[in-house]
Amino acid sequence: MSDNQADQSLEAGRARIDALDVQLQELLNERARVAKAVGESKQRAGGEAAAYYRPEREAQVLRGVVERNSGPLKDEQLVRLFREIMSACLAQEKPVMAGFLGPEGTFSQSAVLKHFGHAVRGLPLATIEEVFREVESGTADFGVVPVENSTEGTVNHTLDMFINSPLRVCGEVELRIRQHLLGAMAGLDDVVRVAAHPQALAQCRSWLRQYLPNAELIPASSNAEGARRARDEAGTAAIAGDAAVEVYGLDKLFADIEDRPDNTTRFLVIGRDLVPASGDDRTSLMLSTRDAEGAGALYHLLAPLAEDGVSMTRIESRPSRRRKWEYVFFIDIDGHSEDPRIERALRHLEENAQLFRVLGSYPKAVV
Repeated sequence: MSDNQADQSLEAGRARIDALDVQLQELLNERARVAKAVGESKQRAGGEAAAYYRPEREAQVLRGVVERNSGPLKDEQLVRLFREIMSACLAQEKPVMAGFLGPEGTFSQSAVLKHFGHAVRGLPLATIEEVFREVESGTADFGVVPVENSTEGTVNHTLDMFINSPLRVCGEVELRIRQHLLGAMAGLDDVVRVAAHPQALAQCRSWLRQYLPNAELIPASSNAEGARRARDEAGTAAIAGDAAVEVYGLDKLFADIEDRPDNTTRFLVIGRDLVPASGDDRTSLMLSTRDAEGAGALYHLLAPLAEDGVSMTRIESRPSRRRKWEYVFFIDIDGHSEDPRIERALRHLEENAQLFRVLGSYPKAVV
């Protein structure tokens, strides 16, 4: 191909891209106009922001994106693009306020943005308890709280909050956790101490033992608080994610220091209402055994799941805080509480349990 032919081919490609961009822009604005009209109808009906956001509908849209995808863009890239489109269109109706464990620059904030998109109004809060309280009061429409990490296990405080809270689980987010060593010093030789949330320190313990064996490890209330200290204190480094690099103006001294390459945290989206079925859902339950039951009490409690062919994907126990040695069990099962098979199993579970509560049925995380 001659240089002239190459130039013509390049110009033709650019012209085609420009034409496609015009079409995309027109379609995006048309989608936003339709979303705005829908929002105005809901507003006339007196709906609040939580009623505008439909987790089951968004999950169905994103699953459709994955099913239709033939490349070359990856599933996660297209899902991220469509999430932002939906987020921007939802903001035309009524922006969603989502509380999260702050301050800014935490993985909880990243989970909020992954789930709701960047048009969400984030509300950073000091504790998981405050996230629950702000959603209960209506100040926030939803909250996003960590519930388990693939390396370090359950976030117990989140489970404990459900014991006395009326809130429901409306969704879940799985976030790949990439931990970096951040600081304002020249290199590792200048690191005297490392400040981070205890979970982050635990997720990176092998790396810290190998590369910073003499550094003092300082637990912080959050990775963002550790990053703030690294910004303000000579000799202090932090463990945090990419968001903290930008927020606190730190250098990335060493990237991806987590001990496991598949390090992932699961977050729950909490709200005030139950969510309709999306077609691929998970149900979270809180149960306790009857007082009079002895040996085999837990087996007896959970037997209906096996009898009705329901898959249990997770179980955790926590003290009930009512009297000593009494426990409640948090259980995840596949399926939605509206499904006839699940509904039957839950009815049998309730007959066997002293305490029985459906915390929520919600769409499984998409990509």
